[in-house]
Amino acid sequence: MIKKLLVLLLVAIGMAVSGYFYVEKQVNIYIYQPLSITEPEIITIESGSSFQAVLTKLESLGWVNSSSYSKLVRRFHPELTNVKAGTFLIQPDMSLSDAVVFISKGKEHQFTITFIEGSRFSEWRTTLAEAKSLKHEITELSESDIATKLGIEQTKLEGLFLAETYHYTAGMSDLDILTRSHQNLNRVLDKAWGNRPKEIPLKTPYEALILASIIEKETAVESERTKVASVFVNRLNRRMRLQTDPTVIYGMGDKYTGNIRKKDLQTPTPYNTYTINGLPPTPIAMAGKASIEAALNPDETRYLYFVASGKGGHVFSKSLKEHNRAVQNYLKQLRKK
Repeated sequence: MIKKLLVLLLVAIGMAVSGYFYVEKQVNIYIYQPLSITEPEIITIESGSSFQAVLTKLESLGWVNSSSYSKLVRRFHPELTNVKAGTFLIQPDMSLSDAVVFISKGKEHQFTITFIEGSRFSEWRTTLAEAKSLKHEITELSESDIATKLGIEQTKLEGLFLAETYHYTAGMSDLDILTRSHQNLNRVLDKAWGNRPKEIPLKTPYEALILASIIEKETAVESERTKVASVFVNRLNRRMRLQTDPTVIYGMGDKYTGNIRKKDLQTPTPYNTYTINGLPPTPIAMAGKASIEAALNPDETRYLYFVASGKGGHVFSKSLKEHNRAVQNYLKQLRKK
């Protein structure tokens, strides 16, 4: 009798062990299955989501096959259960296990947003409004309202942010991006202002931003920035009007259709540097670091004029006679085209 009971016990133990290994195998088949995605995919795990909720979400997205053994993953793989909330970029070569481990590390996906040097604040608002996974808080705010939210004393925000690429995670807001951009601008501006030659005819850092924005609009050639800056500094020192077309365009607003006429150059606006003395009242665009540094550290030249060369750069002149000759050469280049 005891012998029979022992045999039955051994059989039961054998069946239990076999059953355990069978279940473990099924759990592993489930957890190590490859994801059914062909390109990187974004997934957001809400705060408070359980491990099981993450598995259910992946199944509902069709990224993995469901299994009646999914609820047993916790027992066999407790190391996978510490999932984090956030937005993650899941790669197509991952298995379900890889994806869960990646989510458990909490390394959220970094989105990028790029602001072009020379762009306007109105364009920044559009770029921010179209940004993925960014919380939009400025959509209904006026420019002055945004300035108040950011603690900026100027009510016009043109030129008060540093044009570059910014990284952010899902859930951050457009105000977060603008705050960081304004802080970056102040760091660059403060450093350049502190290193400026004392004879620069600019009274405040804000005036430096105005000049930097004009330089930004006048040339995209890196090597020319400090030379262009020297022309404007020389004209300011001589109390000559700046006579720069980008300020005219900015002052025209929606009236600008792609061409500047002689009438436009003669029509006064607060920004028309053909009719006003000195700098316009505000920047006319967002400047990058190079233009800010050029405005405060221009080349030492005697140039007073420049005109497009027709070959991608500019021709610089010390006298009006030289300048007129350069203009005629530029017009010849245009006629050839």
